[in-house]
Amino acid sequence: MLLAVPALASAQDMGTEITPFVGYRFGGTFESADATFKYEMQDSSSFGLLLNFRHKGNTQWEILYSQQSSEAQYSGAAGPDPVVDVDIHVLQLGGTYRGDGEKARPYLAATMGGTHIRTESNGSKSDTFFSGSIGVGMMFLPRSRVGIRVEARAYGTLVDSNSDIFCQTGPNQNICAIRIDGNLLSQVEVFAGITFRF
Repeated sequence: MLLAVPALASAQDMGTEITPFVGYRFGGTFESADATFKYEMQDSSSFGLLLNFRHKGNTQWEILYSQQSSEAQYSGAAGPDPVVDVDIHVLQLGGTYRGDGEKARPYLAATMGGTHIRTESNGSKSDTFFSGSIGVGMMFLPRSRVGIRVEARAYGTLVDSNSDIFCQTGPNQNICAIRIDGNLLSQVEVFAGITFRF
């Protein structure tokens, strides 16, 4: 993704946008392969940054970074920590297609990249997974230097079976709650940001 930045920067003469945003992210469940226990992500605030570079016509390249700090609550008969702090970092590359409009322009967005998940559980490991997202939104005052962007975006992260995200190790137990076989972590984020164009 970083290698693609110089190519995207060549489109700056046609318009570049920077959008810091704040939002709220919903959903997300990690479940063990045998479905005996699971962790459910708690809804929480998020923040991030969008970089857009004009491509041609109504299309743009897009780089997305989004971060969520939350907790995952355990449900099951017996197992690891009941509540675990979780940080999720998303970095993706893709594009947008915008409709027409003077004061407001609807748009569609799609990106792919990676999601890094870090937990505070004993013996757990941070890991990075392939992920993608699709979004729909509205840009207000799209022809001015400063605008407002509002969006709803769905994320999908492929968590593979070799990842031990939530673990408890010790003399009496050695349990990994999340050792999943190709499970999809699904979340939805709604956000708003101020867009600066130059």
